[in-house]
Amino acid sequence: MRIYPAIDIKDGQCVRLLKGRFDQVTVYGNDPAEMAKKWESLGGEYIHVVDLDGALKGHGVNAEAIKRICQTVSVPVQTGGGIRTMEDIETKLACGIDRVIIGTKAVSNPEFVKAAVEKYGDRIVIGIDAKDGMVAIEGWEKTSEFKAVEFAQKMADLGVKTIVYTDIATDGTLAGPNVYAMREMVENVSINVIASGGVGKLEHVKALVPAGVEGVITGRALYTGDLSLPEAIRAGKGE
Repeated sequence: MRIYPAIDIKDGQCVRLLKGRFDQVTVYGNDPAEMAKKWESLGGEYIHVVDLDGALKGHGVNAEAIKRICQTVSVPVQTGGGIRTMEDIETKLACGIDRVIIGTKAVSNPEFVKAAVEKYGDRIVIGIDAKDGMVAIEGWEKTSEFKAVEFAQKMADLGVKTIVYTDIATDGTLAGPNVYAMREMVENVSINVIASGGVGKLEHVKALVPAGVEGVITGRALYTGDLSLPEAIRAGKGE
């Protein structure tokens, strides 16, 4: 199981939100590229970046900061937030991004996902953010009528190989991931599932290993020091 250290960017700064709420912001640094370099130096094999401004505004906002991250580290980087057009995807890939995460647009326009997968293959990842098992959209401000597992199956049918599955109720809380929801997703959909939300300590990482997820994203716990990245990586490998 791979550990994905997370860098959420808002107004050019590294931040974390509590349960996806934009009025609950904690700033952890003003240099996202330097933060990415830190996570790489501690063994991070893949950096997860979210353009929070982009998610809210519906278009990429922090492209320059994301480009600097890609130029600073040698490990692959995946990013999401505000990706609504093929041009948005191309802009992100031109920054040096390895994988692009599509969220809201996947819900409103599955044909867009189909076209993107046909063109870019497994460089397209779908972000499924769930609130009470239902898919949330537009920076988590609204809830769609899709059940998370059913929507994931629909994406798999379109050729998607990987999803990032976030449980909004646990995100940023450090209270532990929704292991049941993650296991349910893995058991019902035959694609890679990256778990996100609630990881606050080493035991939480260990709890996700038997769930069968491909990876786990962790942010706030790394910034607060509640979780050591090297220890998390070892736990993810079953060491």
